[in-house]
Amino acid sequence: MASPSTYGTACRSSSSPSPIFLLTLTLTLTLLVSFLGPVFSAKNVTTLPGYSGTLPFTLETGYTSVGEIEFFYYFVHSQGKPDTDPVLLFINGGPGCTGLNGLMYQIGPLSFNVSDYTGGMPSLMDKGNAWTETSSIIFLDAPVGTGFTYATSTSAYTSTDTLTAQQVHAFIREWMTDHPSFQKNPFFLGTDSYAGILTPMLAQDILQGNEALLDPLVNLKGMTLSSPHTYTDLETNSKIPFAHRLTLISEALYEEVKTNCGGNYVSNTSATCTESLDEVDQCIEYISRQNVLEPYCAFLSPESHEAFRQAGEGREKHRRALQSFTKDYMLSLYRPRDFWCKNFDYLLMDFWLSYPSVREALGVRNGMVGTVFRCNISLSYSVDVSDVVEYHKNLTERGMQVLVFSGDHDMVIPHNSIEAWIKSLGLTVDFDWRPWFVDGQVAGYTVKYINSGYRLTYATIKGSGHSPPEYKRKECYQMFDRWIHYYPL
Repeated sequence: MASPSTYGTACRSSSSPSPIFLLTLTLTLTLLVSFLGPVFSAKNVTTLPGYSGTLPFTLETGYTSVGEIEFFYYFVHSQGKPDTDPVLLFINGGPGCTGLNGLMYQIGPLSFNVSDYTGGMPSLMDKGNAWTETSSIIFLDAPVGTGFTYATSTSAYTSTDTLTAQQVHAFIREWMTDHPSFQKNPFFLGTDSYAGILTPMLAQDILQGNEALLDPLVNLKGMTLSSPHTYTDLETNSKIPFAHRLTLISEALYEEVKTNCGGNYVSNTSATCTESLDEVDQCIEYISRQNVLEPYCAFLSPESHEAFRQAGEGREKHRRALQSFTKDYMLSLYRPRDFWCKNFDYLLMDFWLSYPSVREALGVRNGMVGTVFRCNISLSYSVDVSDVVEYHKNLTERGMQVLVFSGDHDMVIPHNSIEAWIKSLGLTVDFDWRPWFVDGQVAGYTVKYINSGYRLTYATIKGSGHSPPEYKRKECYQMFDRWIHYYPL
């Protein structure tokens, strides 16, 4: 794995381009040109299995070729003013979670009807406070192997963080070529969770491509990062103070582990540090990392997906096994005193995607991908970047608008780790820490930073866990709507 300083050196801004910068730019542009391909196919989707009637919004699905990769996307036109509203490219985390996760569970206009599910085809229902009410959104299946995105050669399924950023950059320019009517709209990058590592790299690639006069130009204005993975070691080190703040570990244990580990909970291998960390693990072992206020649940996908694959030969046997497995959990979700797990809600997407009629309605190419789940846990993916803070620092010299937000009960990417790397950017505080409100109630806390035209708004979402729109949908929509239209929170 390359060190963070390697990436930082290659992307630092200066008064005159360094040889390393020019070499990086040349390689990026060469790779970009090799990615661009001629294939484009799209479908206007007016109905979906499980939804009653015609969709009340414009949904386009399709493939865009990037070399040997066929990227699948879901494009929801703004329900406001699509001719002028911003266009947001949204990538989910994992890596390997489909764009449908963002569309159905987070910021899109549809959702599964979980509470009334009794078996069979899951039903879909309209969902208010969708970000598509004020912007057009491209929900992308990325990296390759995610959702319905596939490669035409086996070797092309191997991917990394940097390669994925380059491929998505190529996708954006090719997609813009195929959608000329949206080229002048303000363009924003949106990512969730792990995909936060891609965002600043992708933004830099786009800006460098614009400077090189790549056609079409991308009217990039900014980016929005939800619970963003940014710096692995910082995030890991932040979890123990986070647990202490929420009284998940005692004051005495916190002081002990700080002393024995010297504040380094990542690479300190001393016996005393290891023993103290074991004590911490015992305290938080059965706490949900996604949201410390919710029940602790095992992650269903690895075991259940493998069970589904081995359930029997043929699609019908697979469907029956999946239906039986799903119903065992879903039928009792909302009965008094029954155990509820948020992960159970995700099973409806796996079930829905198992129906051939769903693929047909979405315009998926037959025979190109096998069984598809909400998140693909078997990607051929290597982590090659663990720290993108230097990329963020470089972008502070650009006139970018950035929104970073986090749930204050998220122990996957703790809010204190996000606040630490933002502080390290050395920005000027424009509006200091204060509450922000929805319907007269405190929705969270926010602070705004500036630097020569660069504007960064940071917000916490009170009571929310990882991927805040899944917990506080209305609050997150209000936040996004104000921010994307340049109003203060």
